[in-house]
Amino acid sequence: MTGEAGRAARPDPSLDLEQVRVRFEESQDFTVAIEEEFALLDPESLELTDRFEELQAAARQDDVLVDSVVGELIATEIEIRSGRAESFDELIRLQRERRTHLFSLADDHGIALAATGAHPWANYLDQRIIDTPHYARLEAELRWVAQRNNTWSVHLHMGIRGADRAIAICDHLRGVLPALLAASANSPFLDGRDTGLHSIRSEVFTRVFPRCGIPAAFRSWDEYASFVDLLARTRSIVESTQLWWSVRPHHAFGTIEVRICDAQSRGDESLRLTALIAACIAQSALDFDDGRLPPPLLDREIEENLWRAIRHGLDGRMIDFDRGAEIPTPAALERLFEWSEPARNALGLDAAPTERNGSQRLRDAVDAGASIREAYEQSVEETATTYTAERHLLA
Repeated sequence: MTGEAGRAARPDPSLDLEQVRVRFEESQDFTVAIEEEFALLDPESLELTDRFEELQAAARQDDVLVDSVVGELIATEIEIRSGRAESFDELIRLQRERRTHLFSLADDHGIALAATGAHPWANYLDQRIIDTPHYARLEAELRWVAQRNNTWSVHLHMGIRGADRAIAICDHLRGVLPALLAASANSPFLDGRDTGLHSIRSEVFTRVFPRCGIPAAFRSWDEYASFVDLLARTRSIVESTQLWWSVRPHHAFGTIEVRICDAQSRGDESLRLTALIAACIAQSALDFDDGRLPPPLLDREIEENLWRAIRHGLDGRMIDFDRGAEIPTPAALERLFEWSEPARNALGLDAAPTERNGSQRLRDAVDAGASIREAYEQSVEETATTYTAERHLLA
């Protein structure tokens, strides 16, 4: 499509699929970037507070944060981005510096930062969508769906060279995502109650937004590009960021982005989790190059394990479809760790799986007699301590 009609159908350059293909063909393998989302809280009440714009304005005066702080739909959320790093060690250095500056800035403004997948009691009807053309358009299109989404997550980008190679890796990672979600599960409470789930965030966001969750396998770049082109031509999307899949090729960066995980309450666990994600992406690339990448799992197989991750987290069991049998979810996670050993060694990744995730610890606190509010308060304190604990390493 050319001329005015073509420009109307593709207002976003990242929907030029030929250019995106070139971007992947020219991408650099195994560069990394991390995005961490935090809730903005009143320190006394622990209620969400609509102060994103205030904190963003202050961040623009900070040399470290000026290009690293962004908004994510609601005014009670802030995100910091590491930017592209050539290695995971560099990423850690960059993100630690950004964390330190953000937490200091928030403290100066009387704002607490929390890092769980969902707020345990906040009413979504109280949330305000931030005032930008992008989010105003999403609010108008999605209506209740946009209003309902008060959730927080952590994302990992990794550069992958080759468009067809990127799609093959995304297709394979679909089967890995349930175990990664289980490892990250950190949102058992909502509306002041225990939901019985380990990741209510996944139900609120991943199950509700369009073009979200784990997509069907695309099998080739041409098949992927054809579908995205159809979405653009039919005005289903007007920019590539409306592809909210839990794993996706990122059109602007030439990266694979994994987006399935809950935000992590402990700073060290966030880095180890994203290191494991990086190891899984890189190992998939190495297996593809060696001709050892297996066929992607079927949608119905992935869905079974995804539900188990949402419902039971690390306390549950997953299906090993090669053996046709159940295994404990921690064992499935340990298998990922062992499988990715060559990539971990090559890239120097500290990716040891966590023994107990955020949801388990929140429930441990309640089981020991704490209220949901007190358990959440402990989590917020843990976040303040662990995300700024490494300041001395920045010197």
